[in-house]
Amino acid sequence: MKKALLVWGGWDGHEPRECVERFVPFLRDKEFEIDVRDTLSVFADKTEMTDYDLIVPCWTMGELSGDQESGLLEAVRAGAGVAGWHGGMGDAFRANTGYQFMVGGQFVEHPGGIIEYTVNVTRPNDPIMDGINDFQMRSECYYMHVDPSNEVLAATTLTGDHCPWVEGCVMPVMWKRSYGEGRVFYSSLGHVAGDFDVRECFETMKRGMLWACR
Repeated sequence: MKKALLVWGGWDGHEPRECVERFVPFLRDKEFEIDVRDTLSVFADKTEMTDYDLIVPCWTMGELSGDQESGLLEAVRAGAGVAGWHGGMGDAFRANTGYQFMVGGQFVEHPGGIIEYTVNVTRPNDPIMDGINDFQMRSECYYMHVDPSNEVLAATTLTGDHCPWVEGCVMPVMWKRSYGEGRVFYSSLGHVAGDFDVRECFETMKRGMLWACR
């Protein structure tokens, strides 16, 4: 049986508990043993962290202590998978650059706030994107600083309506990457739990979890 750790907390506006709860039934159906925490202290227990096959962080902002950051990163380098969404993973721990290196990106802005935008599938033959066509979102559209080594699975083209100087910029929305022996999947979708009512948003996140898992 695979073991998954889901850690939620930080800024309440991203509905971290409600978002995590969206995925618990799915992981149970896939016969994962589930461990849900609302504290970062588990990351510092390097012995316990070796037990997890999948780590799902959902903690906007906040800060990791040195022991917490090293415990998490060592677990991933040793083969634990990481999968997460939006600010819960991509706007987490702004002072922890080692964590950001593992994720492959960091939020810096969401021009216009809640807007309509199109998510374009860039790798339709990837198993995570199988059968997923371009789709619409009404939510925050993250502008991120991203790692050039990411394997981008979906992106959006910014209109420039809110920040004209970035018009035409192709911004990654979903990617996967390696970190040591671990696999990392990230989706910038999922501002609030209701975003996962969009089938493509929910389905790709579930597939990303399974792909990332050890």
